[in-house]
Amino acid sequence: MPRITFVSPDGGRRTIDAPDGETLIRAATQHAVDEILGECGGACCCATCHIYLDEASLAKVPPASEMERQVLEFTAAPRRKGSRLACQVLADRLSDGLIVELPTTQI
Repeated sequence: MPRITFVSPDGGRRTIDAPDGETLIRAATQHAVDEILGECGGACCCATCHIYLDEASLAKVPPASEMERQVLEFTAAPRRKGSRLACQVLADRLSDGLIVELPTTQI
C-alpha cells in the first residue's frame, strides 16, 4: 500500500497507508484526516479537497486534467504551483511517499 503523509496547517504530520487505486480524498476521510472535506464526494466539482503537493510529489502523479484546473479556480485557500484536488489524485505504487500539505481552509 502506498504511504501518504498529510501535513496539517499547524505542521502536524500524519502518515497513512492508502489502498492502491484509491483517491487521496477517500484515503484521507477513511483515516479521519479532519482538515480535508470533499463535500461533493469526489465528483471534482466543489474544490473542498484542495491540497498542495511539493515538487517531488508533483513529479509522481499525472498532471491535472482541464476539468480539475477549472475547479481549482474556486478554492477557498490561495492556489499554489502544487495545488491539486485530492479527489483527482490516486494512490498507487508511483505515488508512494507523497507529501500532501493541507491548506488553512477548504470553505
